[in-house]
Amino acid sequence: MSKNNSFLVFSGTKTRYLAEKICTSLGCPLGNLVMTRFSDGEFVVSYEQSIRGKDVFLVQSTFPNSDNLMELLLMIDAAKRASARQIIAVIPYFGWARQDRKDKPRVSIGAKLIADLLSVSGIDRLITMDLHADQIQGFFNVPVDHLYASGVLLPYVQSLKLDNLVIASPDVGGSKRANTYAKYLGCPLVLCNKTRARANVIATMQIIGDVKDKNVVIVDDMVDTAGTITKAADIMKEAGATSVRALASHCVMSGPATERVEASSLDEIVFTDSIPYTDRCSKVKQISVADMFAETIRRVVNNESISNQYLI
Repeated sequence: MSKNNSFLVFSGTKTRYLAEKICTSLGCPLGNLVMTRFSDGEFVVSYEQSIRGKDVFLVQSTFPNSDNLMELLLMIDAAKRASARQIIAVIPYFGWARQDRKDKPRVSIGAKLIADLLSVSGIDRLITMDLHADQIQGFFNVPVDHLYASGVLLPYVQSLKLDNLVIASPDVGGSKRANTYAKYLGCPLVLCNKTRARANVIATMQIIGDVKDKNVVIVDDMVDTAGTITKAADIMKEAGATSVRALASHCVMSGPATERVEASSLDEIVFTDSIPYTDRCSKVKQISVADMFAETIRRVVNNESISNQYLI
């Protein structure tokens, strides 16, 4: 690609698997960065090559634990102090995004805090994917390239060639995303109306729409404990669905998620590789977004539009 010597790609510890694939797609080596850790858990970042005057792309998802975020902040600070021309944070999964507003008294707005930390540390641009809430883009005063996992997930659904296809949202909040998928695929939309007893615990759930003799694909932005997605799948199978699959951008899959998915009525659940998944589950499939991020980096370097990367 052109301008190959004007940019460098580096990675934090836990997102190296994705950064290596991005660099393979770009046809460039992954930059040499060393993370030295002290016995008490503190760590220091050191670039082992000159980055002066370069556009530096730092690939790091900020999933738990918070070391991943702290690594990224130190990488940004070190790049700024080493005279990088531009610092672009590439955050495939933007953590703390569920805290995008005050939904009850005396709580933090975590997503705004993370945005402030990244901005103060010195980023010039953010490239991310499927934020939990679109308005988080407005928390930044730098350009935000917000990519959509639909670019890889929709072609996968089309490749299945399912008859009587129905797109479903596991909750009312995700209806906009699901409706976009349904319009693109030209199929009906089904909603699940749920109430929660508390965080990660569902009290009730009802299906709004017809799933009998349908192949259902549930669409969501992330799966955490998998309580919602598995309950929705079980209810839809009970209502006569032929098959139930799930698509989600981010594979959080914490706590009992793997066991729930394995024991559920889901035929499969498909994620991107924005977060690494190390557990074993026969129903989990991951599709790489490395090429999509690599193409976005290429276009940013060459000052080209990224808008035609979006399917929907």
